[in-house]
Amino acid sequence: MSHLSRTLLMALTTTALSVAMPVTAQHHGEAKPAPVSELVDAVDIPYEEFTLANGLKVLVHTDRKAPVVAVSIWYGVGSAHEPEGKTGYAHLFEHIMFNGSENAPGDFFEPLRQIGATDLNGTTWLDRTNYFQTVPTSALEVALFLESDRMGYLLDAVTQEKLDNQIGVVSNEKRQGDNRPYGLVGYRQTELLFPKDHPYGHDTIGSLEDLEAASLDDMKQWFIDHYGPNNSILVLAGDIDAATAKTLVNKWFGAIPRGKPIPKLAPELPTLDAPIFEVMKDKVATTRIYRNWMVPGLNDPDYTPLDVGMTVLGGLASSRLDNIMVREEKSAVAVSAFVLPFVHGSFVNIQADVKPGEDADLVAKRLDEIITDFIANGPTEDEVQRVATRDAAARIAGLEQVGGFGGKAVALAQGELYSDDPEYYKKELGRLASTTPEAVKAAMQKWLTRPVLGIRVVPGEREAYQEVKSGQGARTGSLISPAYYMQGEVPAPVAVPDRSELPPVGDIPNVDFPDVETAVLTNGIKVYFARRDAVPMTRVILSFDAGTSSDTNDRLGLQNFVTSMLEEGTTSLTSIDIAEQQERLGANIGVGGGRDRTHVRLSAVNPNLDASLDLMADIVKNPAFKSDDIERIRVQQLTAIDREESNPLSIANNILPPLVFGPDHPYGRGLSGNGTKETVAAISRDDLAGFHSSWMHPSKATIFAAGNIDKQELLDKLEMRFGKWTGTGEAAPAKNFDIAIPEGESKIVVFHRPNSPQSMILAGQVLQYKGTDDLLKLSAANEILGGGFLSRINMDLRETKGWSYGTRNSVLRGEDRVLYSMRAPVQTNQTGPAVAAIDAQVRSFLGDNGVTAAELERTVNGNVRQLPGQFERTTRVLGQMQGDVMLGRPSNYAETVADRYKALTADDLNMAMKEAVDPDKFTWVIVGDVDKIKSQLEALDMPVEYRGYEASDTGVNSDDSSSESAVVKD
Repeated sequence: MSHLSRTLLMALTTTALSVAMPVTAQHHGEAKPAPVSELVDAVDIPYEEFTLANGLKVLVHTDRKAPVVAVSIWYGVGSAHEPEGKTGYAHLFEHIMFNGSENAPGDFFEPLRQIGATDLNGTTWLDRTNYFQTVPTSALEVALFLESDRMGYLLDAVTQEKLDNQIGVVSNEKRQGDNRPYGLVGYRQTELLFPKDHPYGHDTIGSLEDLEAASLDDMKQWFIDHYGPNNSILVLAGDIDAATAKTLVNKWFGAIPRGKPIPKLAPELPTLDAPIFEVMKDKVATTRIYRNWMVPGLNDPDYTPLDVGMTVLGGLASSRLDNIMVREEKSAVAVSAFVLPFVHGSFVNIQADVKPGEDADLVAKRLDEIITDFIANGPTEDEVQRVATRDAAARIAGLEQVGGFGGKAVALAQGELYSDDPEYYKKELGRLASTTPEAVKAAMQKWLTRPVLGIRVVPGEREAYQEVKSGQGARTGSLISPAYYMQGEVPAPVAVPDRSELPPVGDIPNVDFPDVETAVLTNGIKVYFARRDAVPMTRVILSFDAGTSSDTNDRLGLQNFVTSMLEEGTTSLTSIDIAEQQERLGANIGVGGGRDRTHVRLSAVNPNLDASLDLMADIVKNPAFKSDDIERIRVQQLTAIDREESNPLSIANNILPPLVFGPDHPYGRGLSGNGTKETVAAISRDDLAGFHSSWMHPSKATIFAAGNIDKQELLDKLEMRFGKWTGTGEAAPAKNFDIAIPEGESKIVVFHRPNSPQSMILAGQVLQYKGTDDLLKLSAANEILGGGFLSRINMDLRETKGWSYGTRNSVLRGEDRVLYSMRAPVQTNQTGPAVAAIDAQVRSFLGDNGVTAAELERTVNGNVRQLPGQFERTTRVLGQMQGDVMLGRPSNYAETVADRYKALTADDLNMAMKEAVDPDKFTWVIVGDVDKIKSQLEALDMPVEYRGYEASDTGVNSDDSSSESAVVKD
């Protein structure tokens, strides 16, 4: 993780308000929303706790719905604990602790992959470091062995080579973040908001100069001082009980001595002496205006009303800023406001992206006027209630997951670490239950009338990027003799377990995928349904056989335009009505699509399901396509295209598809589907209405649903809303995938991006297969070559050479031809060598260096053992159901996968890759600074074409600019 504005993690607080709810709009007034108190009653995470003699606190939550256990360990050390000259140590140690311990040498992901761990990662932030994984119940001891080994038996496994290598990896993590549009803003926010000696006065990524100056003894001492069991919290959530947990945790962690006590931090909340306004330049599509304050930390009573206030101002779909600046005055294309909570202060961020052509000074003035008025008058009671309902529904949805970034283990751990109360989430619900508009206004007047930090980022060239050298170490993975090294008081003797080998993994049952039942509505729409009882919610997806592949070449971007328009108003509701109704209902309706399908998704709490389905049906069947909304959305989509032109990955994802598929093929367009400025400008209301009537037609629709509801009860509800729907015109003909695809050719296309701290490499070729073909063997082979963290290409470029923060090969499948791609963001001065290294890895794999026995075992074990944990969430079940239908697989396909993996041989995987991939047919797209990489590329034995590199050396060729996904807000 990095600095404040780069990573907006899920907020620590979800909220609720036990007051009567307002009636919905007259058009949908038959069903009133359930009281929020009814939703809040469903939010409960029962737990038991115990503490070992060495101070390790353990929280246990039992959830038997799947045979998996989330293991989440939180250390009370983050970048806030780093003194001057040692910045970045906590984050660097997060990396080092994945590189092997004394009794588990090698990469931490290796044994975790072997046992089928899911939702695994580690993060560092201001106040903490955490590691988490969800594992099969019968493999829990392996996870406990690994976590305890890196807590108590790490130091003799930390070598200078590992330290140097991970400094290189962190350097590339920093470059990757810095390379994004607005990527340097967070550094300036930190510098200006905090005194230099404040614990939050430097970024989590730290100073690379500090890291490169660190000695091995410095780093070891840092670990000794901060990573003892008495500064840690372990949460086990899932298929386990407290008695079992106590035995296992004491076995593996009990002999680790207590560490040093960690001094408590108590910094003063910083306040600026006077307002500060600065202007920065960046390669961005539009000017962004920031307003920032530091306000009290998450445990302060004023945090909750401030959080509510910022959500009303810019966090709701119906927020004040959205309604005024985006919908009504149309001076901004995007706005947001939020409070990011930390222990020793919370970060208020309000921002507005100026509509191209508008006067940024006037927009900034208007933004300040709205903020000032809101602080003076506060929110309405209805606005506060909508925040409460939305957040209570979100917390209910989160109860379905035991681990990962936002599951139940996280809620318990955060509460204990930050607030000394695992049930802090309930306390926060209670706080909000008593929050009033007056309390919100009072908190804002107290804290947001202090001097403000205002930063404006305007389009322009950044200052020259200060390059840093890469790590010089090589990946070792050598066995280090076991030793025990930890300062501190020694508790009563505890039996030391055998650490000479990993604990055995017991039998892991095959996944029990929910039974998928089918039905057909009166008008022929087929319904696929799976019962899911974990939480009182129902999810419904209305999927249309359309997608961006249905766009014609002269109307590229049409599908995205239509899906954006559907939530902008129906014949009876405005966009504000739609947003407010969703918030009152605690519903979430999303309209979107990919290459092959267009969909409307609903997530609803069961007490409000009827009203939520009414709203969904109105959005689907009765779009208004008002001219005023059309022009506003057109500007937003054109601005999104501009943004994509400043994002290296977006540029590459746009350039590659037409090169390999040909510009006339349905898959031969940018992956974002936003189209080009010319095609979007040409889209008319008739085009929008025509796409809706012909492609979002009932004859092209399929419904997928899952939830805590009886099948017939749901069918009755669906029949009432969709069963008699006939559409307003004829359905569109089938998409034409018969267009010839050009023969693959080996060449490099370079897009010039001056002052780019990294080069984005994206290579691809179209395979002979369709997505409906059986690609299991190819997918398994790709995991070994480049698809997983432990793959050959990633380990070479990240762990051995230290040139990249991470690489990924993908088998992109749909209903037609498959794209095989290889992606690697690399440091600029190793661009050419990185291309050569990737090419060499591919050729080696296809030659005499095929799949090894160890790679086969890891791949088979990992894919088989992860199955029980893959479908814990209803969204994953629905995704599998949709994929099975589109790809023509049986509804129990997931249950057949384990036996198929177990039957694989190395020859199967070698042959699958050889038959699919030709190393001489990769087209390489590279986005970077041509002045710095040209000589490197010309040393390669491939033809090179340059784009955007003419006489000025700064031109941007935007003919093919698009992105893989929606634009990310910093």
